[in-house]
Amino acid sequence: MIEDMKKLRKLFSALLMLAIIPLLSFGQEDDQVMKARNGKFALTNAKIYTVTNGIIENGTVVINNGIIEAVGANVQIPNDAEVIDCGGKEIYPGMIDGGTTLGLAEIGSIAEANDYREYGELTPQMQALTAVNPNSVAIPVTRVSGVTTVWTMPQGGFLPGTAAAINLFGYTPDQMYAGQRGIVMNYPSTGAGRRWRRLSEDELKKRQERALKQVNDTWDKAELYAKLQNADDLRNYPEIEALVPVVKGEMPLFIEVNAAEDILNAIEWVKKRGYKKVILTGVSEGWRVADEIAKAGLPVITGPVQAIPTRESDNYDAAYANPGIMSKAGVKVALRTMESENVRNLPYHAGFAAAYGMGREEALKAITINAAEILGISDQVGSIEVGKKANIFVATGDPFETATKITDLFIDGFKVPMTSRQIRLYDEFLNRTPGVDKTKPVIDIKKK
Repeated sequence: MIEDMKKLRKLFSALLMLAIIPLLSFGQEDDQVMKARNGKFALTNAKIYTVTNGIIENGTVVINNGIIEAVGANVQIPNDAEVIDCGGKEIYPGMIDGGTTLGLAEIGSIAEANDYREYGELTPQMQALTAVNPNSVAIPVTRVSGVTTVWTMPQGGFLPGTAAAINLFGYTPDQMYAGQRGIVMNYPSTGAGRRWRRLSEDELKKRQERALKQVNDTWDKAELYAKLQNADDLRNYPEIEALVPVVKGEMPLFIEVNAAEDILNAIEWVKKRGYKKVILTGVSEGWRVADEIAKAGLPVITGPVQAIPTRESDNYDAAYANPGIMSKAGVKVALRTMESENVRNLPYHAGFAAAYGMGREEALKAITINAAEILGISDQVGSIEVGKKANIFVATGDPFETATKITDLFIDGFKVPMTSRQIRLYDEFLNRTPGVDKTKPVIDIKKK
């Protein structure tokens, strides 16, 4: 035991040094840490993509006390506002990723640095929010790309835990919390796809039947628990108690399902159960059954879009076209990356979806207002409207284009510095000091 503790201490020391050493090398001239600023701001002379109320040419957005106070082409600028002349740039609502492990994962190869998976198949009471690391290096990297809110979710068993919406600014998980949680459920798979090829059809069927029985038994207990919740002799059962809000329609259920047959089975399961707030996630073969999803009236969070097809017989662009096909069928679609450090690529997932049939307008909605509505936070974020939180960014052009730069970023009304570990490293090594020592002879590699 003592030896194990020593090893653990050495590991954490190594992790701490990994975090600190790069920071020590950053520009010697910059002794001050850049901090976010709150206040009253007026963003002027911009093309504003409100998402819900069209595009405003040469408009102004006024931010006051964290809230959007005014939006329009003829807005009176308050005398006490800090004016930021956007000079023809574009303003967008902050992008929302509908599925990530951001804040829960740091170094993929070190198990101790990842906290998105618990032991066991049934752990719905485990809260992702409590495990979020506000100081994760990946968070600044993500937000300077215009992503201001994410759905961070656990993974693992058939009921791995409770996901949460977080804004990407704050010193504690509670400060980052965006006001919505949801139970995650992995629907039993029929085994379609590459990973199940080694099993026979009969084995796959038996496997799914056993898993589905476990799922139904658990939800039967949850429904019974909900009926008996006021009974005096009811014993504490945290795993089942966590599911009661879903049964009562007070909390959404996010069902991870991908194969076409599984999607249809999941739709039937939802109908039988009668749960009111249900979202399908993953849905990589949604394009095969788009009409059935639309008929069921279930919203979808799909992705990653930049992915390979689920079957070798599919076209190379099946994943790219998937969101657009579902959207055109009448399904409300949001997008996700299912990443931790690469959530920053969300706008490019949306760009692929736009190019392969979804169209730019719908793709923009899929990472703003649609995502906000599906996650239940559209009263706060997802569009540029008076009264909503000031989660917005200013860009030099279309955020789906890799050449576009984000110049200004606001989260909860705070003007967040446009910096990250990568940006600081780039600045540090762009003009190295002391750089090359010219007193030493230069070795000619060619002569060697």
